[in-house]
Amino acid sequence: MPQTRVAVVGSANMDLVAMAPALPRPGETMLGTDFVMVPGGKGANQAVAAVRAGASCAFLGAIGSDAFGVTLKARITAAGVDTSQLRVVYGASGVALVMVNAQGENAIVVTPGANDALLGLTEEELTTVRAADVLVAQLEIPVQTVTAAAVAARDAGTTVILNAAPARDLPPELLAAVDLLVVNEGEAQALAGRGREEPGALLDLAPRAVLTLGDAGAWYVDRDGTEVHVPAVPVDVVDSTAAGDAFTAALAVGWGEGRDVVDAVRWASAAGAACVRKLGASVALPQRAEIDELYASV
Repeated sequence: MPQTRVAVVGSANMDLVAMAPALPRPGETMLGTDFVMVPGGKGANQAVAAVRAGASCAFLGAIGSDAFGVTLKARITAAGVDTSQLRVVYGASGVALVMVNAQGENAIVVTPGANDALLGLTEEELTTVRAADVLVAQLEIPVQTVTAAAVAARDAGTTVILNAAPARDLPPELLAAVDLLVVNEGEAQALAGRGREEPGALLDLAPRAVLTLGDAGAWYVDRDGTEVHVPAVPVDVVDSTAAGDAFTAALAVGWGEGRDVVDAVRWASAAGAACVRKLGASVALPQRAEIDELYASV
């Protein structure tokens, strides 16, 4: 089977991750138990996750001219992602401050830095999008750039998956280009005014949608009348930070390889479960063998 060609348009951040027994309340100083500094950002995470799930992947994003930017590019490239079109802009790279409690829950503050400078796409970048089997995008970069990528992909026959995170207003021209929308419950509430009680409300936005619910699994719905609940794969949770990114990337790879979309959601659920067993974002993203093992166990 030929490799699925994935193009990811999105953010790259340096994640500063602190573990603590609990998430601090306002004004409280909490003594932590562990710390890691790893590449992150939803775009970079999904690009790395796509490669580990078995695809070839080109990443279109922007990093700063600081030391974080140097490290980000080196780490993402070392993971096997094509970073030949990763932009370097003067100033700070994106940074995420991540706090994780003993139950694996997190609180995150992101400063976009160079990600906000990813405005417009060059003809070379658009060519990369058009040549892909699947385009994956999120909303941690300017929405007009996401829209330009999605429209180019649609016009070229490339499948478009939008992970609408963080939730924000979505222009009609972007929604018209989306084949599959992926959101969590908070994002679904913000975008469609409904959560797990009515996943079908997302079909007002896109022809297919996946609503992820953490340990409650995920719902897949489409305009053909399909509405399927996919249970979560039970695992011991260490850190849920990048679980959604592992899920979205694996969904893109699985669907791009020709799996039935519901089966691709099941495989993606195994990827998300494999991810939460480890601390950190990109370092926790699972290899294909780990995904297959968990997928086969349910």
